[in-house]
Amino acid sequence: MAKEEIKIIAQNKKAYHDYFIEETYEAGIVLSGTEVKSIRMGKVNLKDSFARVENNEVYLYNMHISPYEKGNIFNKDPLRTRKLLLNRHEINKLIGYVTRKGYTLIPTKLYLKRGLVKVELAVARGKKLYDKREDIARRDAKRELEKHFKEKQLDI
Repeated sequence: MAKEEIKIIAQNKKAYHDYFIEETYEAGIVLSGTEVKSIRMGKVNLKDSFARVENNEVYLYNMHISPYEKGNIFNKDPLRTRKLLLNRHEINKLIGYVTRKGYTLIPTKLYLKRGLVKVELAVARGKKLYDKREDIARRDAKRELEKHFKEKQLDI
């Protein structure tokens, strides 16, 4: 079977800096027609968005989809709450995670898969300041190591 075509529209890179990502889920999202057109044009922002489980359904908050220019009266509120489409089994697992202290649901990617808009939803645990510093130090050390290795390769 061929690899499925996935076109990434938006990523939440800040989520990987601010959270430990435990597990990810793929979810569909309920949208209006003009929202889909805006998403296809790449006019979406996931930066401050998050998801919550309410009444055994998952909702996405604060995802900004810019109004479609030619949408006039059909445009919806850019920051409206949007329902995510998940299986009952997946929702029950998410409820189990979120009821534990310190876990939250963060969208990490928004992409097109076989013409449908999908959201990658991550179960995340917040990082403390010292965790962030540790990650930065590890990344800098790796960069230095690669720099020295590259210099050694050029000398040979």
